[in-house]
Amino acid sequence: MSISSSVARSESGRGFLQGLVATKPGWGGLVLRLGLAVMLWPHGAQKLLGWFGGYGFEGTMGFLTQSGLPAPVAFLVIVGEFFAPLLLVAGFLTRFAAASAALIMAGAALMVHLPNGFFADKGGLEFPLFAAFAALALVFSGAGSGSVDLRLTKGE
Repeated sequence: MSISSSVARSESGRGFLQGLVATKPGWGGLVLRLGLAVMLWPHGAQKLLGWFGGYGFEGTMGFLTQSGLPAPVAFLVIVGEFFAPLLLVAGFLTRFAAASAALIMAGAALMVHLPNGFFADKGGLEFPLFAAFAALALVFSGAGSGSVDLRLTKGE
């Protein structure tokens, strides 16, 4: 491998990382990521820790795998729903955390809530669908003000 190809790989990797944390100052991203984190984290704590009346890791793994999810995907759902909101609060790797949350919520909307119709009061897909779209907005916009991502972006 030549030195120039090593440098090109290093620069493309750096560009990817820059794109992952790229953001601009603004209150919209801050408000959206904090609101989304407050809504999602208790659900992740139910799944991972058994808090707030949840079934904990083992119970949730059992439910998700019996529902047809492969064990590695079920594991990622549990871990993602717990840790993505923490990353959102910090505004660190916001696009990655938000993309994870969007996938998890879209999956929940389609696999769990769709048979119950639209409205949340009947267990429908209203809440997870809204959460998926809110997370998707963060994927496009970035973290905004008060974020580690912004500090990293300005540091270059």
